[in-house]
Amino acid sequence: MIRGFLVAFTIVVATAVCGGIVAVAAALGVPNKPGGIYDWSARAWARFLLAAAGVRIRLHGTEFMGAGEPRVFVSNHVSWYDVFALASELPKYRFVAKAELFRIPFFGAGARAVGTIPIERENRTSAFQSYEKAGQYIRDGNPVVVFPEGTRADSYSLRPFKKGPFVLAIASRVPIVPTIVYGAMEVLPRRSFRVRPGIVDIHFLAPVPTDGLTYADRDTLAAEVHSRMAAALNDIYDVESPVLKAGRVRPRAVASAEANLGATSA
Repeated sequence: MIRGFLVAFTIVVATAVCGGIVAVAAALGVPNKPGGIYDWSARAWARFLLAAAGVRIRLHGTEFMGAGEPRVFVSNHVSWYDVFALASELPKYRFVAKAELFRIPFFGAGARAVGTIPIERENRTSAFQSYEKAGQYIRDGNPVVVFPEGTRADSYSLRPFKKGPFVLAIASRVPIVPTIVYGAMEVLPRRSFRVRPGIVDIHFLAPVPTDGLTYADRDTLAAEVHSRMAAALNDIYDVESPVLKAGRVRPRAVASAEANLGATSA
């Protein structure tokens, strides 16, 4: 409980300090460039929270991270500490996250401070408009991080992936980097506020290219990325995941919104 209070206190202080730096820099018109004040503030914010919790990060497959090149990092999601771990280590990036997170005290303020792109899950048309915003960010030469399972899980077994992130990658014509985060559940599981120290491993897998793919390939691409991540979880941590089947039928309104996003690649 003492560590939990320390983390809560750190969230308040780190958000105020790092968020304030970002706000002042933006007001002064400081350009957002790789390694600049915005990137530094985001990484510092995450590292403060990791340090407060007593979390150490181990990286694997760093040759697949890139050096800030545009790409889509597709990660599993079991804890808020997935976010902190990735934010502390990735080069220039933006997270694409569900809008509900922005209503969490302090966490939401920190997410806004580092430029996280919100997605309204209740309104699918708005969700794909959010993906369009993320797509433009990628086309401007920047990477993004997405959690295609949609919300935190209660186990490391992969759940079905939502298709939006893969439409986004195809429209942006950038590689997808399948990413496995393991250990964050032990630090802070879902439905718990008790924080424990530990080690979080991040595995970056070989990129999956999207060159030449079209909107019609979105289900196949999602299944391929899911398969690679599930295989890695099984091989490294003996975690089994259900097979994701491609070709699930989507409601007409959703298909129309997806098609509009996919058309941006034309």
